[in-house]
Amino acid sequence: MNVLLVSTYELGRQPFGLAHPAALLRQVGVVVRTLDLAVERVDEAAFRSADLIAFYLPMHTATRLAARLLPKVQGWNPQARLAAYGLYAPMNAAYLRRLGVTTVLGGEFEAELVALVRRVAEAPDGRLDRQQGKERASRQLFVLPDRSGLPALDRYAYLQLADGGRRTVGAVEASRGCRHLCRHCPVVPVYLGRFRAIPRAVVLADIRQQVESGAQHITFGDPDFFNGPTHAMKIVAALHSEFPQLTYDVTIKVEHILAHGGLLKTLKQTGCSFVTTAVESVDDSILARLHKGHSRADFYALVRLFDEIGLELAPTFVPFTPWTTLEGYLDLLNTIAELGLVRSVAPVQLAIRLLIPPGSLLLESDEIRSVVGPLEEERLIYPWRNPDPVVDRLQREVQTLVGERSDQPRERVFEEIRAMAYDRAGLSAPLPLDVEARPAPAQISEPWYCCAEPTENQLNRL
Repeated sequence: MNVLLVSTYELGRQPFGLAHPAALLRQVGVVVRTLDLAVERVDEAAFRSADLIAFYLPMHTATRLAARLLPKVQGWNPQARLAAYGLYAPMNAAYLRRLGVTTVLGGEFEAELVALVRRVAEAPDGRLDRQQGKERASRQLFVLPDRSGLPALDRYAYLQLADGGRRTVGAVEASRGCRHLCRHCPVVPVYLGRFRAIPRAVVLADIRQQVESGAQHITFGDPDFFNGPTHAMKIVAALHSEFPQLTYDVTIKVEHILAHGGLLKTLKQTGCSFVTTAVESVDDSILARLHKGHSRADFYALVRLFDEIGLELAPTFVPFTPWTTLEGYLDLLNTIAELGLVRSVAPVQLAIRLLIPPGSLLLESDEIRSVVGPLEEERLIYPWRNPDPVVDRLQREVQTLVGERSDQPRERVFEEIRAMAYDRAGLSAPLPLDVEARPAPAQISEPWYCCAEPTENQLNRL
């Protein structure tokens, strides 16, 4: 039996979501081909020869791209069974089924994917029930991912150093899910406040094989590295002991950083280059609506803490929401400037518009239900409009500008965005910033982000 596992986009990383199920399927004797369309061309022959084609959908952009490709796949191979798995599969199950997908699997998908392959193999007459999959986070047996069929690491995003150098990047997961219930987060509808730790031995073995393949830096793809801080710190201690020159980056929730601030020094000592954290807003009323669990004052405290330790912070934002005002957007820009974070914030972070997908906890709010329109299936969202149309126009203008300036220094793009925002507000922009006093931080070269809608270039590529 031939199985094709397909990824369309995962933030410039070699996908764990292909490598891990490939290992499990090969253990039971299945012939598996992987195809990462973020860096590989569409191979029509691979689609035509597969008995089962399964798309990995960990985020919004990946799902949009897969949906663009599914009609073509059905034309190439109408007899193949189609499956979708990952965070965004269950929340878009109805739409995916209309596109021909017969099996939808949620966050902990591997065991069910193996079971699906067995069912397909046992259906020689071509009949197969339209299995919906258990759209929940059941416990998973983890093994060493098999990355042998994936493109080389140097074809993916790299770490750009302050001195102009580059490091080849590998990516692992030490856990899945999250303990928290932020209302806008796509992890929440699947995991419902739970998280799963991946065994330390598996994580370290995966790092080891990627180092052997040329990795000089590791991105931990966990939604929150400090969901299990003891587990996390044992991993980075072992990583640094075995590979003292290896650097890494992690993502940690603001309140977790403040609760476990004493661990930041250890992160720095063990090779952490920067910590990504979802600040989302500097408006306390918006943070409360999103159930973020932190405040504007906490963000300021966080920046002071990182400055004291000398560790780089990479904050992310969702600046455009139904509650954003022009004044609030200017306040965000000025806060970033005041805190010396202009070079630490990727320009796309200043363009992101709140996405409300099917299953979002935001839809439980009467306030949200009163402003959203009917579900736009092809866009995978419930659309909304800001009460001030100038804010919506500004968001589109900022997104266009960011796309056109992808090769420009962050501080230059920031100044253009700030000038544009002040102009739309009918105000004179402040004088340009002097950012030379603070060195540019290390940063991953992939400019896009999991909560951003795909660009036309991305969509047209498939």
